[in-house]
Amino acid sequence: MRAILALDQGTTSSRAILFDERGAVLALAQRELQQFYPQQGWVEHDAEEIWSTQIGVAAECIAKVPGVELAAVGITNQRETTVVWDRATGKPVANAIVWQDRRTAADCEELRASGYEALFRQRTGLLLDPYFSGTKLRWLLRETKASGDLAFGTIDTWLLWKLSGGRAHVTDATNASRTLLFDIHRRQWDHEILDLLELDPSLLPEVRGSSEAVARTAEGLPIPAGIPIAGVAGDQQAALFGQRCTRAGMAKNTYGTGSFVVLHTGEQAVASSHGLLTTIACSLPGEPPQYALEGSIFVTGAAVQWLRDRLGIIETAAGIEPLAASVPDTNGVVFVPAFTGLGTPHWDPHARGTITGLTLGATAAHLARATLESIALQTVDVLDAMRDDSGIPLTELRVDGGASTNDLLMQIQADLAGIPVIRTRTSETTALGAAYLAGLAVGFWSESDLDTQWQAGRVFEPRISADERGAKVGLWRTVVEGARTRS
Repeated sequence: MRAILALDQGTTSSRAILFDERGAVLALAQRELQQFYPQQGWVEHDAEEIWSTQIGVAAECIAKVPGVELAAVGITNQRETTVVWDRATGKPVANAIVWQDRRTAADCEELRASGYEALFRQRTGLLLDPYFSGTKLRWLLRETKASGDLAFGTIDTWLLWKLSGGRAHVTDATNASRTLLFDIHRRQWDHEILDLLELDPSLLPEVRGSSEAVARTAEGLPIPAGIPIAGVAGDQQAALFGQRCTRAGMAKNTYGTGSFVVLHTGEQAVASSHGLLTTIACSLPGEPPQYALEGSIFVTGAAVQWLRDRLGIIETAAGIEPLAASVPDTNGVVFVPAFTGLGTPHWDPHARGTITGLTLGATAAHLARATLESIALQTVDVLDAMRDDSGIPLTELRVDGGASTNDLLMQIQADLAGIPVIRTRTSETTALGAAYLAGLAVGFWSESDLDTQWQAGRVFEPRISADERGAKVGLWRTVVEGARTRS
């Protein structure tokens, strides 16, 4: 049996999944990843642990399907997380700095104060924020005082280096577009930005396509040697591709601890005036690059965890659905879960969580329902910003991630967004996207095969009137402004 092996390296775990020719899951293996918090606002991973867990689950996954023949390997990864290693020894110079890490906030503020915000925004499509890799890389080099023949990479590049036995120092365009160092229009590293950050271009990987055989697995690994590594994409772009959002106007939302909404904008790199990020959606051989707008929502599933772990009003995350469904509405309660500030479209780190509309009649069920509405309403804010920036009418929203299994939340999302919400049959859209990219590169699938394989699991149609929707969104935005101005 032939299959594609997808490596899904995330923030909290490393996973490996085997997909057959129908796009069905043959086997899955997963191991958790340790998080390090050396100071407030700092988040690190051990890059060697990332590698050991990832190659470990790959071998474990393959062993579950005796006789399986691997056609290719695809990689999808937590984006922006930054690794620097010595090319001679293959050893990292320090722990990886994770995308969530805020230690370079002062560096970003200094660059902003010096008037460089517009340069970064125009060239890279990104904001000057410690979220991205560029200032993380400068910090690592400055603080570790590392010397020698060094290499930089995001997690895809680190895994490719290890899988290839140190032969391939490459990344793909989707990951490069999240570094703050890549000109997304000319599709090359930006030397003016590199000079500004005092970074040597020799540190950087070669940028290749998202669906292209860039290396082969080396001898001596616990997986077969000589297998093409042929698909690479950052996690949100991989999910977009796995959801088959491959044309302008198609959008997906992944509901996790936070949520990431991505709108495909075709061959046009749309500049945002509403706090969205302009990013590369995919780079296929022989085709023009495809672009997207992305909105980052910091707290969605984490708000449900807060109800469970801090308030104790639900025993499990799944328990929020029946509790919220026990009341017909929120009874006027509005909850803005700005525990770590607000992301798109506000980018306000000083905003704080707010609950309004409390009366003696308010219950835990009303707060639970308000929490689900907050997840949907934050998504509406991003979707509206996408419409305004792109001028593209959205006709549907494809969804994945843990909270997408909550039927009540999906119905609320359809009601408040005013468009159908489509839940795919498979929950593994991110890994599937990486597998699809790898499979295309080696002829395992064609584009038409992939479009045929995608199937809707359930469609949630809007049920409320435009007036009711407008009233709910209007009240929400008033409360959000209060959460911002009270800080």
